Amino acid sequence: MASDATAAAPSPGEEGAAPARPPRQDVAGDERRRERRSRRYRRDVRWSPYAFVAPFFAFFAAFGLFPLLYTGWASLHRVELTAPNDMEWVGLRNFSRLLEDEFFWNALQNTVTIGLISTVPQLLMALGLAHLLNYRLRGSMFFRVAVLTPYATSVAAATLVFVLLFGRDYGMINWALGLAGIDTVDWQNGTWTSQIAVSTIVIWRWTGYNALIYLAAMQSIPGDLYESAALDGASRWQQFVHVTVPSLRPTILFTCVVSTIGATQLFGEPLLYNGAAGATGGAEHQFQTLGLYLYEQGWVNLHLGRASAIAWAMFLILLVIGAVNWLLVRRLRKSV
Repeated sequence: MASDATAAAPSPGEEGAAPARPPRQDVAGDERRRERRSRRYRRDVRWSPYAFVAPFFAFFAAFGLFPLLYTGWASLHRVELTAPNDMEWVGLRNFSRLLEDEFFWNALQNTVTIGLISTVPQLLMALGLAHLLNYRLRGSMFFRVAVLTPYATSVAAATLVFVLLFGRDYGMINWALGLAGIDTVDWQNGTWTSQIAVSTIVIWRWTGYNALIYLAAMQSIPGDLYESAALDGASRWQQFVHVTVPSLRPTILFTCVVSTIGATQLFGEPLLYNGAAGATGGAEHQFQTLGLYLYEQGWVNLHLGRASAIAWAMFLILLVIGAVNWLLVRRLRKSV
């Protein structure tokens, strides 16, 4: 009987045998490993986002925040670029001198004038180009890439080409004017002519960029609005005026603000337009912008304190522009 019972009992390897329990040490080890993985996962979920954004804040602190704070501190001192550690406290003297400086007001006036001459035609042309590209045209992708080509061109290359075009003796612009019976124009030495020439460079470089922004906004307008307008008998021009433009008001406001900020910081085009004049912006400072005046004070005259005051004045102007933008956005939201 004992031998039969022994033979009937299943062996551990046979089917139906009860699984062997793992040792208690292995169970405890698995629990510890799971706990470690759980803690590591929680730390990863908690701290990984900060690690991903940390490089941005590090670069911003090094190249954005520190220069801003340092120029603010330097603007309250008399300091030369040749000895940046020798600072003499003058308080708000650098700012009060700006209010009495005719060259600062001339640069501010030139900045506003060039900004208006370049921004208004630029945005109107961009809106028209976007309206044309919004329709189904053959090779529409080619034209969209083509209008962005000037934006990809370097400032130096574009400005040098326009210097040749606006040349007084052999420029193509004066040659075309001569065919129309108009006398030769001295584009560089005239006040309005030089500002128009600099504005033309800005218009050429940024029109396509703004056109693509408008195009992206136009493609998000529901097609039902155009269908309803067409059923009501509206022409394409009426659809553009009464459907497209009102729908683009936030985008138009955005491009106006961005273009105004860019015009306030205009530097490369006027600097390279008349290379012989350097940072003076012409023989009579006729197209010297705030960016050029800052460069002249800081890196030509070596007055680091005054240049810092000009930089902070430009920063305050941009804050005013941002505040106006915020007020306009609030008003637009209330009117919708």
